Amino acid sequence: MTEPETRQNFHSTAEMAQMGNPAQDWYAVVTGANKGIGLETVRQLAAAGVAAVVLTARDERRGRAAAAALVGSGFSNVLFHQLDVLDPLSIASLVKFIQTRFGRLDILVNNAGACGSVVDEEGLRALNIDPETWLSGKATNLIQGVIKTTYETAEECMNTNYYGCKGVTEALLSLLQLSPLGGRIVNLTSLSGELWRIPNKQARNELGDVENLTEEKVEAVIQRFLHDLKDNALEANGWTMMLPAYSISKAALNAYTRVLAKKYPAMCINCVHPGYVNTDLNWHTGTMTTEEGARGPVMLALLPHGGPTGCYFDCTEVAPF
Repeated sequence: MTEPETRQNFHSTAEMAQMGNPAQDWYAVVTGANKGIGLETVRQLAAAGVAAVVLTARDERRGRAAAAALVGSGFSNVLFHQLDVLDPLSIASLVKFIQTRFGRLDILVNNAGACGSVVDEEGLRALNIDPETWLSGKATNLIQGVIKTTYETAEECMNTNYYGCKGVTEALLSLLQLSPLGGRIVNLTSLSGELWRIPNKQARNELGDVENLTEEKVEAVIQRFLHDLKDNALEANGWTMMLPAYSISKAALNAYTRVLAKKYPAMCINCVHPGYVNTDLNWHTGTMTTEEGARGPVMLALLPHGGPTGCYFDCTEVAPF
């Protein structure tokens, strides 16, 4: 389905609600789900009647506690399984669990993420930057003294937000393909990954050329970014200075989403900016609740047959990459 067709055929949450919800027989996995948007996504999927929602988290103690709290609230369809998206053995353990327990997977929500920066939170709060300034990108110069990107934090960010997401997705693809409706993959992204925010024209054009986009091209952009960061040449070579590692990791994830959607047309594979949500990841600068932030991911996880694929959503509405 092309983007223009998607705009014509799928516009709103209300429209989806009218189509009905077949999720009662589905199995779902949500990564990075012991708190924030991930935890709320698990809760909303469980409330929607998904047969089993696997809450995953890197920290086993926190993950088990989060799942137990949901079960205690009446969501007996929530289970926990440990998952570190950076650890191939941990990913393999999750795959084996899903295969043994359910025999297939219907929904994968890739929510686990890293910010890619070292932050002086007290200094950041003292700046008292208003939401409009954050969202417009006009805070770039204001935050340089309190938010620092090192090569180590950038590498961790890329490994989590892009390579970790890719590793989990590829490991679960064969189980997702067994879903009666082909499977749903939802990648949590950010408006900071929108292409117009990248000053580097070459990177912008490469990541936006959907017809010729490949994983190799996406990863070449990541490696050029990391090379320029190491050489202290981000600004000189046209990379965004607004949370640079996080922004490029999400732009790369968006591009990967399009590659994957083209490769597996029977699935619904989309990425979604959940909104400016108040979470640990943005140092609680956001204005939206986690309940509001989970609406987009949940909507895309529960898409009916024939829903949109290969699209970028801003909350619950299709938006330009």
